[in-house]
Amino acid sequence: MLAKRVIPILAVIALVAFAAMRLGIAPSSAESAHIIPAPAVDDPAGQASSASIVLAGGCFWGVQAVFQHVDGVTSAVSGYAGGEQATAQYEKVGSGRTGHAESVRVVYDPRKVSLGRLLQIYFSVAHDPTELNRQGPDVGPQYRSTIFPASEAQAKVAKAYIEQLDQAKVFGAKIVTTIEPGRPFYPAEGYHQDYLVLHPNQPYIVFNDLPKVENLKKLFADSWREQPALVSKTGM
Repeated sequence: MLAKRVIPILAVIALVAFAAMRLGIAPSSAESAHIIPAPAVDDPAGQASSASIVLAGGCFWGVQAVFQHVDGVTSAVSGYAGGEQATAQYEKVGSGRTGHAESVRVVYDPRKVSLGRLLQIYFSVAHDPTELNRQGPDVGPQYRSTIFPASEAQAKVAKAYIEQLDQAKVFGAKIVTTIEPGRPFYPAEGYHQDYLVLHPNQPYIVFNDLPKVENLKKLFADSWREQPALVSKTGM
């Protein structure tokens, strides 16, 4: 079921990843973190105690794991967005022909963490927003960098932030993240939920995703939460 993601990279990273673990050396991620400024425009918290946004940035295992450790996030669920409900299935999405992107629905308390901070984490440590239709070893439109806003206000904040980062030239290339409003989110199959927590020694996770979580802890210490918000506890 997971062969398409694991087999192509095992020959390259398995020995490196496991050797590094045995030697107590943290392997380097295929995607490095970037220190970037906070957004100049943010979505005011108001009186709302809960809000959500769907973020796509490559394999949903790592994106989910990052946001599960953000203080103020109450739920982070892996799934699919951008296509139709009938094709919101892992094997179909993997074809790259469904319009879906592997995504994560992030539910958060705006009184504890702002949309702007979530987007800062998204662009900084969760993925590389300059890679077009790919992330690390995963290639195809299903791995594209996309924000699926839940409101016009969220879309405006995201657009303004992308323009701000591009103007500041904080990345070595132009941001290719798209903004796709009005797209439903469909939760992924149960075996994809909490994947990093359940499979921390899998070579793909060790090489690509554990460094993202470590970067979150280092770069966003004030937003770090030690215990992740697990789907098994919060539900989908």
